[in-house]
Amino acid sequence: MPRKKEDKKKRQDDEFDDGRTIADMNVDGMPWYIGKSKAGGSQESPERIDLTKKEGRAFLRGVILAALLAGGVFFVVFAAFILFCIYVWFR
Repeated sequence: MPRKKEDKKKRQDDEFDDGRTIADMNVDGMPWYIGKSKAGGSQESPERIDLTKKEGRAFLRGVILAALLAGGVFFVVFAAFILFCIYVWFR
């Protein structure tokens, strides 16, 4: 019986938090990270880019085509899976 009490006491001592940091979890880019800003000054906002109407339309067209391409790839893969299930797997 006394041996169990010694084991319990030893386990409690092992779990004691001494406050040391094993791995620093502050990562650049995370919202809670407050690090030193570059060059010691205040953070500058990125330069704003003004687009003409023609450039804006071209940009929007590219974004829409990229989204349609990604959606099309997902549709083709899904259709191929359905056809595979119907004609091969479930036979």
